Amino acid sequence: MKANNLTQSWHLLLFIVYLISSNALANNKQSSNSSITLENVSYGEHKNQILDFRKADVDSLAPLVIYIHGGGFTGGSHDKVNPRKVKRFLDAGIHHISIEYRFLKHANFPAQHEDVIRALQFIRSKAKEWGINKNKIAAYGGSAGGQLVAYLAWHDDFADVKSDDPISRESTRLIAVAPRAVQSTIDLSWWHENIPGYLKSFHKQFWQSDGEPKHNPEQSKLIKELSIINHISADDPPTFLSFSSSPGEPIPNKNKRKLKGWVTHHVNFGLALEKELKAKGVETHLKYPKNKAGFADDIEFLIHHLNK
Repeated sequence: MKANNLTQSWHLLLFIVYLISSNALANNKQSSNSSITLENVSYGEHKNQILDFRKADVDSLAPLVIYIHGGGFTGGSHDKVNPRKVKRFLDAGIHHISIEYRFLKHANFPAQHEDVIRALQFIRSKAKEWGINKNKIAAYGGSAGGQLVAYLAWHDDFADVKSDDPISRESTRLIAVAPRAVQSTIDLSWWHENIPGYLKSFHKQFWQSDGEPKHNPEQSKLIKELSIINHISADDPPTFLSFSSSPGEPIPNKNKRKLKGWVTHHVNFGLALEKELKAKGVETHLKYPKNKAGFADDIEFLIHHLNK
């Protein structure tokens, strides 16, 4: 998962330009500090490699749900979670952890992905101490956070059973995942062909005069690795996808900033993911306005699978 500085810098700019996650998540970010059991627990050496643990009122090992915030990999906070969602999990006997990770100003890609991998492995290493059933862990998050939880859920297990480090030997598999407003791919050619309203002028520095994208083979390799749709396989966990836009709805042309945000979180990403997941036989639910998804929302879906 390592890339040279040129490749990482190129992708740093790419994500800053088009991951407008903070706008999409602003209405759902609220502080919920009152129920924190363990605050700012370090899972690494960087100041951002921390997590908050909220323990459910249970006597035995209980399931856990992990929240990863969005913010375009440039902002957001692990301590800004929706208190109503946290309460629903805790009331259902499910522990809750919110993870912080390094932003692009701290480290280029794929540092953010490496952080959440390490955080999940660290959490599993604390399972007995914290009262967690390590076989019942799920995750949710939006936009950039949705990409990170999907990367964990759909990627092959990162456990290194031969490692001298006991934390690295822990699994990164999840039993359910709920990404929201997530991008299926970071291949801009796919965006141009499949996302209505997408304009090459949004990212003109990444397109050549002949209309072809500007990237070399090494950059293409990184694009493939970080595009979550490429990791879907038959053994992936049940998935609940949610989007605020609907197929065929009018393009919001009046405001360019609104248009870019709308494009970045378009439901067509979800339709592509749904198609690939279902083709692999993975239980999949896609929720968007006027479309029923089998569960009322991502919380109901996750509680169902964690308490089965």
